[in-house]
Amino acid sequence: LKLSAACTAVLFPVDRDRAQSVPGYSQLRLSYSTVHVFIVEAALSTEGNMEKGAHVWAVDNGGDDAWILCEVLSKTDSELRLKQCDKESNVFSRSRANATPSSSDSNNEAVEIRYEGVELANAKLSDAERAEGRDDDLITLPHLHEPAILHAIHERFSCGKIYTWTGPVLIAVNPFQRLPLYTNEILESYRQEGLLRSQNLGNGSGDQLGPHVYSIADQSYRQMMSEKRVSQSILISGESGAGKTESTKIVMLYLTTLGSSHHHVKGTQSTDGEPPSAHHSTLEDMSIMERVLQSNPILEAFGNARTLRNDNSSRFGKFIELGFSRGGALLGAKVQTYLLEKVRVGFHASGERNYHVFYQLLRGMTEDQKKRYGFHDGETHGLELANHYHMTGQGGAPQLREFTDEDGLKYTMKAMKALSWSEEKIEVVLKLVAGLIHLGQINFDSIESDGGQEVSVIQDETVLQNAATMLDVDTDKLKAALTERLMITRGEGITIQLSPERAVEARDALAKTMYGALFLWVVNEVNECIGWEDDKAVRSSVGVLDIFGFECFAINSFEQLCINFTNEALQQQFNKFIFKMEQAEYKAEQISWEFIEFPDNQDCLDTIQSKPNGILTMLDDECRLPKGSDRNWANRLYKQYVPDQQTESQNTRFLATPVQKSRAVFCVRHFAGVVQYTAETGFLEKNKDEIPLMAQNLFETAPGDLVKDMYTIQKKELEEKNVKSKDSGKGKPSKSKTVGMQFKEQLSDLMAKVETTEPHYIRCLKPNDAAKPKMLTRQRLTEQLRYGGVLEAVRVARMGFPVRLPHDAFFQRYRMLLPSTCEDDLPWNMEQNAPQELCIRLVELLLEEGQKQKREGKTSWKEDGIGRSERIRRMQAMPFPITFPKMDVQLGLTKVFMRKPPHDALEAHRIFHQTVSAIFLQSWIRGMQQRKRFLVTCEAALTIQRFYRGCVGRARWWKLREGEASGLLTKALRMLIYRRRFIRMKTGTVQYQALYRGHNTRRVIAATKIQTHGRMAKHHNAYLKLRSATIALQCLLRKRTARNVLLALKHEQKDIGKLQKNNEKLKTEMASLKAMLQAQAQGDKNRQENEKVIKQKQMQIGILEARIKQLEKELEKEREAVQKLEISVQAQKVQTERQLEELQSMRRHQRSASIQHDPERRLHKLSTSDQSSGIVDSATMDQIAERQALVAKLEEELEAERRFRREADGEIIKLRAQMSGVPLNDSDVDALVSQKLDQAGGKSVAVSVDGETNELDERGETEMPPEVTGAEESKDDKIVQRSPSEYFPLIRRGFANLEKDLGKEEEQVVMSGWQREVSNRKEREEALREEVNQFESKAQRFTRILEEGIDVTMWQLNRNAGLGPEETSDDFVLKSTAVHVKLHKRGELLVQAVLSFSTRGGYLSKALGRKKGDASSLEPLPIHEVLAVRAGCVGYDQGALPTASKSKSKGKGADNKHSSLFLTIRATQTPLATSRVYILRFKSRAARNNLMMALRGLLADMQVHEGVSISSIHMPKEDKAHSRRRLLGRGAEHIHEEEVSNTVEMDPEEHSDVMIPLVDVHYLINKEREAYDRLLLMMLQGSVDLKEKEDEELVLRGKLEEALAESFEKDRVAANDSKLIMQLSKKLETLLMDNEDLRDQNDRLNTRLVMLECEQMNNA
Repeated sequence: LKLSAACTAVLFPVDRDRAQSVPGYSQLRLSYSTVHVFIVEAALSTEGNMEKGAHVWAVDNGGDDAWILCEVLSKTDSELRLKQCDKESNVFSRSRANATPSSSDSNNEAVEIRYEGVELANAKLSDAERAEGRDDDLITLPHLHEPAILHAIHERFSCGKIYTWTGPVLIAVNPFQRLPLYTNEILESYRQEGLLRSQNLGNGSGDQLGPHVYSIADQSYRQMMSEKRVSQSILISGESGAGKTESTKIVMLYLTTLGSSHHHVKGTQSTDGEPPSAHHSTLEDMSIMERVLQSNPILEAFGNARTLRNDNSSRFGKFIELGFSRGGALLGAKVQTYLLEKVRVGFHASGERNYHVFYQLLRGMTEDQKKRYGFHDGETHGLELANHYHMTGQGGAPQLREFTDEDGLKYTMKAMKALSWSEEKIEVVLKLVAGLIHLGQINFDSIESDGGQEVSVIQDETVLQNAATMLDVDTDKLKAALTERLMITRGEGITIQLSPERAVEARDALAKTMYGALFLWVVNEVNECIGWEDDKAVRSSVGVLDIFGFECFAINSFEQLCINFTNEALQQQFNKFIFKMEQAEYKAEQISWEFIEFPDNQDCLDTIQSKPNGILTMLDDECRLPKGSDRNWANRLYKQYVPDQQTESQNTRFLATPVQKSRAVFCVRHFAGVVQYTAETGFLEKNKDEIPLMAQNLFETAPGDLVKDMYTIQKKELEEKNVKSKDSGKGKPSKSKTVGMQFKEQLSDLMAKVETTEPHYIRCLKPNDAAKPKMLTRQRLTEQLRYGGVLEAVRVARMGFPVRLPHDAFFQRYRMLLPSTCEDDLPWNMEQNAPQELCIRLVELLLEEGQKQKREGKTSWKEDGIGRSERIRRMQAMPFPITFPKMDVQLGLTKVFMRKPPHDALEAHRIFHQTVSAIFLQSWIRGMQQRKRFLVTCEAALTIQRFYRGCVGRARWWKLREGEASGLLTKALRMLIYRRRFIRMKTGTVQYQALYRGHNTRRVIAATKIQTHGRMAKHHNAYLKLRSATIALQCLLRKRTARNVLLALKHEQKDIGKLQKNNEKLKTEMASLKAMLQAQAQGDKNRQENEKVIKQKQMQIGILEARIKQLEKELEKEREAVQKLEISVQAQKVQTERQLEELQSMRRHQRSASIQHDPERRLHKLSTSDQSSGIVDSATMDQIAERQALVAKLEEELEAERRFRREADGEIIKLRAQMSGVPLNDSDVDALVSQKLDQAGGKSVAVSVDGETNELDERGETEMPPEVTGAEESKDDKIVQRSPSEYFPLIRRGFANLEKDLGKEEEQVVMSGWQREVSNRKEREEALREEVNQFESKAQRFTRILEEGIDVTMWQLNRNAGLGPEETSDDFVLKSTAVHVKLHKRGELLVQAVLSFSTRGGYLSKALGRKKGDASSLEPLPIHEVLAVRAGCVGYDQGALPTASKSKSKGKGADNKHSSLFLTIRATQTPLATSRVYILRFKSRAARNNLMMALRGLLADMQVHEGVSISSIHMPKEDKAHSRRRLLGRGAEHIHEEEVSNTVEMDPEEHSDVMIPLVDVHYLINKEREAYDRLLLMMLQGSVDLKEKEDEELVLRGKLEEALAESFEKDRVAANDSKLIMQLSKKLETLLMDNEDLRDQNDRLNTRLVMLECEQMNNA
């Protein structure tokens, strides 16, 4: 009843509250947990059989999950109906498979019921069980099969656990990311655990460490150091990209660390805590550990390459043997390689790469090395070196994801130097690698020989010469080896000329041979550096085998056959190893196992290698035939294995259908599955791999030592193999070894070496093909489990007794199957009983009970006289009786070994009994429910009665309480009256006392305040007097100091030397400012361009200064001429007045005839002089007015030019300050400009108008020009007009000399005018003129490029700004569209020009024959609507730019990462958008810069010529003609320029006094001003770009400093941790040694005590 009540509370929690009132419920709660566990176990026990509700795994046909978890809905004899757990709508059924007997006994009726593609699922582990490591070893799973292993690995991978045990095999899944699993702390923990385990002390922490590659390495080392001293081997396999190379590195690191720890114990570690390598400079000083680890980068550089599945795939197999001394110290290592993939040297597929060393050399060498090795960037036509050369560019030369080739070259050279390779040796090796690259560039042409045959000749002898020089071989012999073939017939040599196709094959064969020899030489050099010196000192070794895994591709060739053959041999060895382990365990448990059969794949090995009919043997025979071919070899295989119409051989290992025979295809059934091989893929050529005779002659006679050493090593290896084969062949002459024969011999040696060691296995798995972290593809993982032999290992392990349980677990689990057996016959517990005897008795009773049930058959549940439990048991579907042979259940010393059929039968009966018990318990619970309801009803009636009696008693008590309350109320009322009276009296008294005390207190406070103010006034007056005196004294002292300073300043103003020092100081500061700006501009190209613009600006300012000085001199000359004219006119006026006065006096006083004659003569003279003076006077007045007007204009022009220069200097200073980040206001700029002008004012340049100056004659008069003197010009004289441009500096701007320079090619490198070395001013002006012309030519070329058009990828973004930032929307009208940008001019004005955008047609347009004009055009962009042209993707992240919706390419996003390819054009708003942005992406940065310069030049020209000038420097009064020319555009200016240039040239000697038309002067001044405005605009745009780049550089520099600080802190913490770990390790080892001493002392004491006791007993 107690158990039933507890179960009722468990199963019906709604009634639990009411059940608490039941008597004895508190005692029943103790059974809750027991019943709950029992019921849950009964519900989950169906997991052991495929009953309804059980979970099973079903094959996912056609899906990527391989297996899916399902729940059994129903089960019949013919089919099993299932429902997918994570997708309930997926309901399907699986039919029953063919039944197989459970044992060899034919009388046994029990069969194993299986369904097609269905396996039982294991119960899900809890978090606590996972934390305990219950899933660390998959062998411990109850159901161990393919889906169980796959699910367990997937679950552990999801939790970050990449290592899992499968018996003796360690499964390692590549995480494709760096995990914190290989730190020094973890390594030290595994080392300590191994050390304690070897001392039989166990783990100090009590918790066993999980599976790890360190555990495998530690096991191998500890077993090697055991008493037997047996050598160990670690076999690492897996497909490409599974992590074999990394696992090999980790194993070697652990083993070398353990081997080197003995040296550290002896005291070889440095005292300062640094590793020993920090103090080593030679190979002898380096530790063995460091040398072994430094060999990895060299072998990876020469033997690893990028494939489609792995960036660092080992293209060869290697066996690294680490030798240890008797004490466990590492003595050295040896490396043995297998089957280098030399085919990759001549050819590699798209997306793959050649060996790493080629790309490391091409991308990591310096400019000096490029010159030495013959690599020139100019020969690549813009391509990268790795993409240009044939040997490295076939697959596209992709970059690696983990590391760059530049860093790889550094690591490789560092490793070479660490192994004490000299600089000369490294140089020779790199030179040979460069020679192989040049060898691949040799191409051949076809010519017709004298015999009419097609023979080959080399296209470029220079390439041949470079290859011969780098390879250090003779050029003629290299040429002969490439174009000729030598045949030896009857002792005579015959030379045959090769065709171009054969020559290419000979070139690739020579390259493969040389690289293979180079690889053998590198391995030999590595072995010499890391090998041990004395073989006798090596007591044992640990070998690490990094071998290629099983491969199955779409097209499989000779390499895949050799690789799969190797895996077959390793699998055979693995099966033997598993069989030995099983045999050892069976012997240890003393059970019978002779009848067990284990799988064997020897027939597959015989099919491949047996003589004389093996696949490889027949391939060797076919290679020896003169006319052997791949087809003939395939036909021989068909004839041998599948003759006539057969499709499968007798041993079922060789398969070929008729269709496959027609295609020369055959299949081999390996342990991992059937693999299809294509015969016509060069099996014979790959198997031969012979060195041509011409190549042998080339190697033997090579002048270089490296080539000879390589050939010697290769020849020595072949000779050693021939000697071995000769010894094995009993003196028969050895034949030339094929690759297959060599590989078989290497494999047999490897297997023999592995057989002598204790093997350990690591199977590496690749979770996905995309190399992405945290992603696992179940289908790919299933294939690798099959190919890697993991499932085969499980199958081998399960061929014997797959179920193994300890005695106590077996008895406790299956004792419940005999509930009716009394305790005397079979007790319920194992106390005081032998476990083995109880288990034997249990099995016997179970078999007897099964025989009894089989005899009785099925009984009816309606039989009278049976109890409820028996009736329930008979109503259920009973399983088959327990009948199985006793041999299927073996009882060992500590475990019970069962086969699967007996285990399934026992589990089925256990489930049946649990189900019956649960139903019986439920029946009792339902009865208890009714009884509980009756008890609750009775308890409710009693409760109502008690409540009624309580109500009657409470009413009587209430009346008594009311009487007592009335008395209390009267007493309280009286008390309140007296209390109120007392409170009033007390309150009045307190208020009167407070009033009196307050009055007294206020009087005291007032008196205190008056005294305080009096004392304060006294001290304040004294302070004011003292302050006034102090201020007066300070003023007097300051007055004297200021007077002294004023006198000093006045004295300094008179001191010219002081002024010069100040001037020099300012010049020094300006020079330092320029130097600082130049230093800042060296780091960035944009800053260099801005600096060039600034220098050009300075040149223009210099030109303008010279022009100003020239104008000032002209103005002085004109002033002098005007003054002379005024003086002469004044003198003539005075003379004329005197003559008139004389004439009047003569006429008034003298009237005589004699006197009349004289006056007439004088009158004639005066009239003549008056006439001439009148002429002179009129001419002089006009000339004076004209000269004065000219002088006024020149003064205005001079003032304008000075103002122009001042503004230009201010703009330059502001620009420099802005670039340097220094804020300047207008007053600071004016002060700096005034100082600069004052310094420049003291200098003058003597430049005359026409090279001569007007001088006064000896009488002080000026030679008048004809216009002034009135003299007639000669008829022969020509009217000459000088061009004003002749009087300006010789630097011409614009496109005046463009026609002359169009025919010249633009030079690649142009020397700057201010950087060229000159000897005089004339040369400097010539240099400046050339550079200005080149700049204008480039600008014109940029414009022509824009007019011709350029192809770009464009995005058009329309932004609509709302009232707030949330309402702003971006709309991409155009997304990643290839367009053709072109400039169209619709008139002479730039305002009429537009940018047109037209989309380009794709491959479909070309296929349909569409013309270029058929491309769809977009809306053009007028030039005057462009607001800004900026470099980069401004205003939007280039990485987030959208792509076109129809585009399906996934690799386009990588182009958007480079901001240097983008250009942003911002345009004016439209009715549809508040702003428009055009984002252009170019193919190269040079194209982007050209278009940017062209657009900026156009905008500057439009703003200068047709808009508002920005410099505010204009002529005082612009004439109408010039204004009209400016409005008409550049055409009118060009006409005017032609008119000026067409004037007749004249000799300055003959016409020294020539007047310059002022209109032409204005024209040239405006032209210079426009050029300056244009340059200023472009310079301002460049300064903005420079400022942005500087801000980005500062941000990046800050991030770099933070990263360096974090890295330094991490290194410091790691160093401290390492020191602490080493100290703890030393202390632990000391404690262990002390423990050993204590043990010895204890043993001696025990021995002494025993001896004493024996003596006492003898004495007694």
